[in-house]
Amino acid sequence: MNNAPPARETRYLQRGSRMYWRANLALFAAGFATFSSMYAVQPLMPAFAREFDVSAAASSLSLSVTTGVLAFTLLLAGLMSEAIERKPVMIASLIGSAVLSIAAALAPGWWSLLAARALEGVALGGVPALAIAYLSEEIAPSDLGTATGLYIGGTATGGMGGRVITGFISEYADWRVALATIGVIGLVATVLFFWLLPRSQNFTAKRGMSLAQHAGPIGEHLRHKALPWVFVCGFLFMGAFVSVYNYIGFRLSEAPFSLGQGAIGSVFVIYILGILTSPIAGRVADSAGRPPVLLFAIVCMAAGLAVMWPDNLIAVVPGMALLTIGFFAGHSTASGFVGLLAERGKGHAAGLYLLGYYLGSSVVGSLGGLFWSAAGWAGVTLMVAVVLLAGLAVTLWLMRWRRREAGSA
Repeated sequence: MNNAPPARETRYLQRGSRMYWRANLALFAAGFATFSSMYAVQPLMPAFAREFDVSAAASSLSLSVTTGVLAFTLLLAGLMSEAIERKPVMIASLIGSAVLSIAAALAPGWWSLLAARALEGVALGGVPALAIAYLSEEIAPSDLGTATGLYIGGTATGGMGGRVITGFISEYADWRVALATIGVIGLVATVLFFWLLPRSQNFTAKRGMSLAQHAGPIGEHLRHKALPWVFVCGFLFMGAFVSVYNYIGFRLSEAPFSLGQGAIGSVFVIYILGILTSPIAGRVADSAGRPPVLLFAIVCMAAGLAVMWPDNLIAVVPGMALLTIGFFAGHSTASGFVGLLAERGKGHAAGLYLLGYYLGSSVVGSLGGLFWSAAGWAGVTLMVAVVLLAGLAVTLWLMRWRRREAGSA
């Protein structure tokens, strides 16, 4: 006699249902709050340098310590994702990041502000590590693309909104009020998330996965002929992009531009181009292949860097637009390439890609401050050009590898 319990029926959230839209709105709010909190400090870096009497490189640590800690938090959360309850951890992540934004606003000194931002890197990891997992488990497969796109739209809108909001508020109040506002927005988003998100119906925690079981797929990915180079692409793309976005505020605050914080913040509206670019790049990569789109991305970023060289706002704005389009085309293509190349342990592969991606933000983004201090915008341009040349070399290698693989198939 078979006494085994009956298999639990999978109940998906279907497009058009009330619960489907509640889930999407909840995760849009969570993505907005998470990424607005992460990037809110970028237009404030010149203000940090003035108030705390630190260099441009030191002021960039306000973002670099967050993304550096986040890189390892996301990797660990990815390894533990099969044993982590979705909604409670994401709520804790949202509360923690909001409270730490307020703590950073109240920080009495530079080191206490950095400590709050480093802790925020721990807190922020819960949402991006688990949001896609929740969607893949709870949303009907036929509707998953739309739901995932809405969540990513929330993260991109948050990345833009955090920069623009703090830029404008610091113009009329100060950076402390700006950061505290981001924290309050995060708390409101937490309430909406708690109220809107349906509980998980299809998740069952899996306990007891050993370190050796994690090490197997990680080692396999690192021994793969091409995957490590795709991880390097994420490092280089993000490093080049963040370096420009970190120090453009310093450039625009000085002569001949001499822009205020509000005007500098408005420049970051260009980030919205990423929301439009990512899905288009994904569709092109599906038909033309990933390496050619990566090549386009590198060339587009290099063209943007060249266009924004003159000390003229008419040149800077379209240059940043080209750089932003190239970055999002490259990032969306590289992250999709990871899923295509990883034969198993796709979650581990995605975690390694994000590790490289956010380390690029931390390492290269901070390094750019040394070049700014030494040679101003010319120094930043030189460093980013070298990073893009390295990206070009990696992309050309991937193109040759892909052709060899296709020829031997």
